[in-house]
Amino acid sequence: MKKKQSLFEHFQKWYLLLIVLFIYLPITYVVLFSFNETKSLTTFSGFSLRWYENMFNDSTMLEAIYYTVLVAVIATVVSTIVGTIAAIGLSKSKRIIKAIVLEVNNLPVMNPDIVTAIGLMLLFISLKVKLSLVTLILAHISFCIPYVILSIMPKLRQLDDNVAEAALDLGATPWQALTKVIIPQIYPAIISGALIAFSMSFDDFVISFFTAGVGINNISMYVYSMKRYNPSVNALSTLIVVVVTIILILANIVPYLRDRRVKKGNENEEII
Repeated sequence: MKKKQSLFEHFQKWYLLLIVLFIYLPITYVVLFSFNETKSLTTFSGFSLRWYENMFNDSTMLEAIYYTVLVAVIATVVSTIVGTIAAIGLSKSKRIIKAIVLEVNNLPVMNPDIVTAIGLMLLFISLKVKLSLVTLILAHISFCIPYVILSIMPKLRQLDDNVAEAALDLGATPWQALTKVIIPQIYPAIISGALIAFSMSFDDFVISFFTAGVGINNISMYVYSMKRYNPSVNALSTLIVVVVTIILILANIVPYLRDRRVKKGNENEEII
């Protein structure tokens, strides 16, 4: 029995290693060849920052980066605010209303992107709204909100309803109860929803392709429209990986340092 268990554990370790390699080996490959001196994707000719220089000199690529970040930031902020308010409202609603709204909320998540994209495009056309940067932002907001709601709802189910009622009984206004009692308790879920919304907006292609106006391209649309391979895309991908890695490191280290500081402060108070 122990031998079978050890074999299973050994197989599990190799399985996890293969999964990690399958996920991160392509990213490592892109990062490595972003420093290649030539355009080759099979032979590393020598270390060079040539493609990073070309990226910063490519006005079209910089414009695509600008539109991508602008749309992602606006969509994240608006969808996080709307999604948080909607989730809190649903948590206080009747069971039937909550079930119906959540089922409707799940439709954009379960539907293929092409269905949502065509639906939004037809909506804008039927309303005689010209496709532009505004329609692109509205489209991103619409498909980001469901992800925010889905991220926050589980955390709201864990809250004690009596806490907010107790705050109101102690003289807090509804706004104070919301901002000082409810939101601090669901803050991690709000941040998680915002990060998901940002990544979904930043990475989107299909919905952007159908709802963006003429002359407006984000990164995914720019890559799709390339007539030939451009190694500067590897440099751009590397910078995105570096930024995301830094954000993840900070997201894990900052709460740890804050908790450690609070714990140290409590220990000092006990000593005093």
